[in-house]
Amino acid sequence: MLLPSLWSMAPYLVSFVAFIILLEQISYMKKRRFLPGPTLVLPFIGNAISLVVNPTKFWDLQSSYAKSGPLGISANYIVGRYILYVYSTELSHKIFANVRPDAFHLVGHPFGKKLFGEHNLIYMFGQKHKNMRRRIAPNFTPKALQTYTNIQQRIILQHLKFWCQKAESESSGSIPLRILCRDMNLDTSQTVFVGPYLSDEARQRFNKDYNFFNVGLMKLPIDLPGFAFRNARLAVQRLVETLAGCAEQSEKRMKAGEEPTCLIDFWMHENLREYAEKPFEYSYMEIGGHLFDFLFASQDASTSSLLWAITFLDSHPEVLQKVRKEVAQYWLAESGAATITGENLREMKYTEAVAREVVRIRAPATMVPHIAGVDFPLTENYVIPKGTIVFPSVFDSSFQGFTEAERFDPDRFMERQEDRVYKKNFLAFGAGSHQCVGQRYAINHLMLFIAMFSTLINFKRDRSDGCDEIAYVPTIVPKDDCRVSLSRRIPSLW
Repeated sequence: MLLPSLWSMAPYLVSFVAFIILLEQISYMKKRRFLPGPTLVLPFIGNAISLVVNPTKFWDLQSSYAKSGPLGISANYIVGRYILYVYSTELSHKIFANVRPDAFHLVGHPFGKKLFGEHNLIYMFGQKHKNMRRRIAPNFTPKALQTYTNIQQRIILQHLKFWCQKAESESSGSIPLRILCRDMNLDTSQTVFVGPYLSDEARQRFNKDYNFFNVGLMKLPIDLPGFAFRNARLAVQRLVETLAGCAEQSEKRMKAGEEPTCLIDFWMHENLREYAEKPFEYSYMEIGGHLFDFLFASQDASTSSLLWAITFLDSHPEVLQKVRKEVAQYWLAESGAATITGENLREMKYTEAVAREVVRIRAPATMVPHIAGVDFPLTENYVIPKGTIVFPSVFDSSFQGFTEAERFDPDRFMERQEDRVYKKNFLAFGAGSHQCVGQRYAINHLMLFIAMFSTLINFKRDRSDGCDEIAYVPTIVPKDDCRVSLSRRIPSLW
């Protein structure tokens, strides 16, 4: 009796599902209105499969859609969420300038709040956000940056030695650098941020959990056991707990009057100073969440920039020679000179121009996701519906305004001062109240790597068809993972 009754209900179930699908399509078309984008989308999942399978092709298509329309924006639909892609620099600035509870909410990832947790700098607004940025500022003073510079150089040198040894042992003569760069940056970030507070065992767990997180970023947001997104979310919880423990240990050392040796020390030192003047509330878990935000921002973005720096230096030997010449004025590597100082970095104008051009032409995080908290009038004739995920493209902005924007040309940041003339188009570090607070640290790290890699190593890209095409992992990297042959340029130093 049960089976026939189910069969009798089948037409109603099919009709109900068809009705839901129809409503979904109507809702999408109503929100999209006249904007370029897919005419129809798959039920429920939208175009999520094409996004996961080939993100480069997906976002290139969205960019093409946006460029084809009069407003410089395009529409799509992913896992039940209506999305907008913003090509126009002016409209991107409008979004960055309106991050507040009654406009746009910065999320960092389409499903970021669920993934990153509540304690994250990017979710703050108003005075609370201003107070947090003020307390973070002492982490990036010249004194603090010099402390980090010493750590960065020591770790970069260790890893460059390992890379050369690995390359020498390979029969092919070349090695892919993406994972090696990621490991170096993870080592650098851990040591700079929480220095002595991570044991070797904790570092191994940390690396494993961070890998879970990275994998989950690129998968469908299915929060069920066994799925990559669930593994990533749980990994973030463990990482934040670990970092919270580091904050607690650091506070004890700073209370004992010891000198800061890493970022969390500078942070806790400032917290204790301010608390003595005017008590305020903070928790170790909250600080752990913010530390993870720093880690995520520096780790993957930095890996992207280092790989593209190698790629462009290889394809522009005249730039490489200028870098080597400039670095030699401040760092006599052959003589075993200890370190490049912060003052040296400030004098290396051309090397900094190279670093900034790398970040411009290959912005590591190509988009900055926001969610519309209200119906927001983006233009005179288009209102973004509440709940829309909006993707301002900082990558596309980098190719607007600048002279011969497709060409790798560090000189644009020298005499021509295009960083001032086209300042509004240089959005790699964001804009508005949530502009990257650690951009000086990021540029210093890239400059140090460029200086040391160029000076200490002879290298050549092992080129293949399409090797320099863009791949998302989740920041952008060369498609071949930057396969390079390496040899020691100054053997006596090794």
